[in-house]
Amino acid sequence: MKAQEFLTQLQHDDIVATIRQAEGKTSGEIRVLISHKKLADPIAAAEAEFVRLGMTKTKEKNGVLILVAPRSRNFAIIGDQGVHTRCGDAFWREVRDEMTAHFRKAEFTQAIIHGIRKAGDLLAQHFPRKPGERNELPDDVVRD
Repeated sequence: MKAQEFLTQLQHDDIVATIRQAEGKTSGEIRVLISHKKLADPIAAAEAEFVRLGMTKTKEKNGVLILVAPRSRNFAIIGDQGVHTRCGDAFWREVRDEMTAHFRKAEFTQAIIHGIRKAGDLLAQHFPRKPGERNELPDDVVRD
């Protein structure tokens, strides 16, 4: 599938609504990036984008990035230090495997929404929203 075909199948508004819903329960931040590049190492690319998007600057180090690269047919989901220390590698592998199952069935939006929901549940458990907390980062889907 070409990247443009992938993009036209994504339900952008549903993804943004899911981010907002998930972030409503947590001080954590979730971002989704769709890369037009062909990526050999999506985790390294996600780590670089995490920094570029300012996600390392959250107060509690509780950001999560889902990077999807349709041209190379791969993706990554990563969390900042505060998140990773609470969930470990097993959590990320589980979410990756579940998202992969959706991607294989061409359920692209559902794959991303599933990752957002899983990350949101984890963030809500460890970083519940407190009164007066504000959204630190935009909720839109980023494209490079």
